[in-house]
Parts: sequence; structure tokens; C-alpha cells
Amino acid sequence: MVIVVTTPTGQIGSRLLGQLLDQDKEIRVIVRDASRLDDSVRERVETIDGSHDDPAVLDRALPGAEALFWLVPPNPQAPSAEVHYLHFARAGAAAIARHEVGHVVGVSSAGHGWPTPAGVLSAAFAMDAELGTSGAAYRALSMPFYMENLLRQLDAIRGQRAFYLTCAGDLPLALITTRDIAGTAADLLTDLSWTGQENLPVFGPDRLTPDGMAEVISQELGRPVTYRRMSIDDYASLLHSQGAGDQTVKDVTEAFAAQGHGIYDADWATAKPTPTDFRTWCREVLKPAADARAS
Repeated sequence: MVIVVTTPTGQIGSRLLGQLLDQDKEIRVIVRDASRLDDSVRERVETIDGSHDDPAVLDRALPGAEALFWLVPPNPQAPSAEVHYLHFARAGAAAIARHEVGHVVGVSSAGHGWPTPAGVLSAAFAMDAELGTSGAAYRALSMPFYMENLLRQLDAIRGQRAFYLTCAGDLPLALITTRDIAGTAADLLTDLSWTGQENLPVFGPDRLTPDGMAEVISQELGRPVTYRRMSIDDYASLLHSQGAGDQTVKDVTEAFAAQGHGIYDADWATAKPTPTDFRTWCREVLKPAADARAS
């Protein structure tokens, strides 16, 4: 069977691609720049040049496909997160229906049904609803906070011995790592016995608070690291200082505010636990990255 993979050079897509190739699956990828694929990968997949918001590209990629991995890449230049996600999703839903693709796995957010605007997270929910109109069996992989987000704070972790979020330090924060997202997607894409359309919360096995995360980071790095809470207003000011536009700041800060108010919490009860705990991720990913930055 043919599996089509979008964003094959991204953090999740590249890991997924490796896992599917390890199983000798027939893979077709939609890629903006095929030169970013490793030679060993490029020679084993069929490449479709372009972006998956383009109906013509989708019409080249989807004929004969039984399954599709869907992820919307970020675009800070878009008019809004919702406009951006729906632009991709409308093209995708129409093409999925047109080519009768039976199964679609999409990367979304935990917290479906959240009653107030949640910026980027709400945009992901709108994407899921649109893809659902395709008629394909659909699984929205509903994700909480990515552990990899902490890699953006390596300088603060090393220099200030601190990391910053906008949520309370003493309340559990659901976590996930990209390799486990890819693993969950690979399982679904290679066993198409599932039917219907569902949101599938996928959380790591921990129930750590940010303060607890700081303790683990300290132990794994061998030096004290603390958690410092940043206000939403201060975070908005930081984003503005880095050149983000007003709508981007609104989309991101609404998402972080919803995170702080517990948008992920209702999904604890049904979340599928994944193998990688936070300590393992710190040991295998964060510490090597911090050591490399120091060298």
C-alpha cells in the first residue's frame, strides 16, 4: 500500500519517515525541497515537489494512496493561525475525497471542546473538523506540550539556569516528545483496521509540574535549574521584541493562556500513554544538546 507523508523533513515527519522505511513501506512524500532529504531516504521514496496546500500537488500525490499523514507547517506570516490551518485543510479535505483516500492521521492539539478561543490550538481543532468532511477515517493525534520546545531555551537553561513558561509551577503539565508522536502515527498508518473519526489524545507517561520538570532537568544536567513563570503580558512583549506581528502574538498567547487554564487536563483520562518519560528525554536529547551548545 502507498502511504503519503507530508512535512517529511520536519521533526515529526522525518522520524515517521524513518520508522515507515524500517518497515519497508511504499512511501510517497510531499516536500518543498527534496534536497533536504538524506540521500538514503530520497532513493527509497517517491517525491512530489511542492506544498500540500496546493490542489495540483495533492492531485499528483494522492492517486492510489491508502493512507495520509497530515501536518500543517507553521507560517508566522499568515493572516492568522486559523486562516492558515483552514487553507491547508480545505485543500486537503477536497483532495482526500476526490482520490478516495481511506485513512488520514493528522497532528492536532489536545483540548477539543475548549469553550474559549485558544489561538493556534483552536486553529488545529478547526483543521480537524474540516478534514472530517472528507469522509476518510480520521485520527486527530491530540498533543499537549512538546518537550522539544525546551530546546529553544538552551541558552537560558545554561546561562541563567532557568527555563520559562506561562503556566503555574505547581500544576501538572501534560508532555509529549516528537519521537512518540511519530511512533503513534506509524502504528496507525501501518495497521488500517481502524474506522470512524476520533480525537486521540497522546500524552507522555509523566504527570510532572513545571517545578518537577526543573528538578529532573537539574538532576540530569548536574547543575541546578529552576522554573520561572512568565506572565502572558511579558511573553507577548517578548514576542513583539522578536519581530512577531500582532496576530501571531494573539494566536500564541491565547494558546498559552488556555494551556495555563488547563486545556489539556480533560484528556488525561483517555490519553494513550507513550514510552518516553521526561527524564529519558532530558538524558537522551536535552543534555546532549546542552553539552553541544557549551562546546
